[in-house]
Amino acid sequence: MKQKEKSAAIGFIFITMLIDITGWGIIIPVIPKLIAELIQGDISEAAKYGGWLGFAFAFTQFLFAPLVGNLSDKYGRRPIILISLFAFALDYLFLAFSPTITWLFVGRIIAGLSGASITTASAYIADISTPDNRAKNFGMIGAAFGLGFIIGPVLGGLLGQYGSRVPFYAAAALCMCNFLYGYFILPESLSKENRRPFEWKRANPIGAIKRLQKYPQLIGLILAIFLLYVGSHAVHSNWSFYTMYQFNWDERMVGISLGVVGLLVGLVQGGLIRWTSPRLGNAKSIYIGLSLYTIGMMLFAFANESWMMFVFLIPYCLGGIAGPALQAVVSANVPANEQGEMQGTLASLMSASAIIGPPMMTNTFYFFTHKDAPFQFAGAPFLLGGFLMLLSTFIAVYSLKKYVIADKDNG
Repeated sequence: MKQKEKSAAIGFIFITMLIDITGWGIIIPVIPKLIAELIQGDISEAAKYGGWLGFAFAFTQFLFAPLVGNLSDKYGRRPIILISLFAFALDYLFLAFSPTITWLFVGRIIAGLSGASITTASAYIADISTPDNRAKNFGMIGAAFGLGFIIGPVLGGLLGQYGSRVPFYAAAALCMCNFLYGYFILPESLSKENRRPFEWKRANPIGAIKRLQKYPQLIGLILAIFLLYVGSHAVHSNWSFYTMYQFNWDERMVGISLGVVGLLVGLVQGGLIRWTSPRLGNAKSIYIGLSLYTIGMMLFAFANESWMMFVFLIPYCLGGIAGPALQAVVSANVPANEQGEMQGTLASLMSASAIIGPPMMTNTFYFFTHKDAPFQFAGAPFLLGGFLMLLSTFIAVYSLKKYVIADKDNG
């Protein structure tokens, strides 16, 4: 592939990811009302279904991401990305016309199957990158994620005012434009000689987690990352339900607040980390970041005014300095020829946390908000998330001290 083609291809993958995440973000503010409409229940009951919808999506993605990745090694990246985009467009239409909650579940399972396009997009970037520009090109995926998560929810919140199904039509139109753009513009990145036959044993998601036995000194830190991922679902999976229930927010307000989350996360991940990382080193970034996450969660749990949610987002989002530092320490203690395997394992853990987190947090919310609850406490999922973050902090401190894991940045 010529340099000019490579630049165009990176631009396309950036736009693909941006539209993908925007489409995903568009539907978040309207999901609670749509579920409530379909089950003819209230927000508390809708939350319970919302958690299991998250589970259906994440479980399917967990099972099929390695399969899709291996299919792209055999048939090339382009057909897999295009099939995923086309399936996503159809899926959003399917969701838009859902007459019952069962349709929503079927739709989320289809989305889980086609949602593995992120894996293929990452492989595409790896194919066309050189060692010099690999980090910069992968940074583009992170930037697309951040930007999509700012645009999507805000757009979804505004469109949601015209009906809970309107954002799904918009997401379907975006995906179809993306498919057509890719069909006419995206070149193949994996040459015929670099393809390999499909093998079932490589498409096994459990195998990736089993390989952790090779790194006993890193188990503690990886457990800390896993708890951090699960705990964060108190915000990811619960925010819309909580704010609608506690503060009577509408879709527009939920969308704006999630746009603010996306903006703050982008500022921390894209800017602040470059300043804190060399000054604090990895170990201090981990301790401070996890502590800020815990404080943010506890503050959310006891917020009793709308404006407090925006103010308390500041310590919570500043906690974002912990994640990259944890990954950097893990990466620094893994040989160069095993980095890909370790990144695959961390991705599997993230998927596993998305299976556990949504039903755990939304069912906790339901338990403390439904009419027969032992007592009313809508902030319970944030308290649970805060506890998991605190546990993650203790495990990280213990692991770093016990194994004196090299903090390569800070001696």
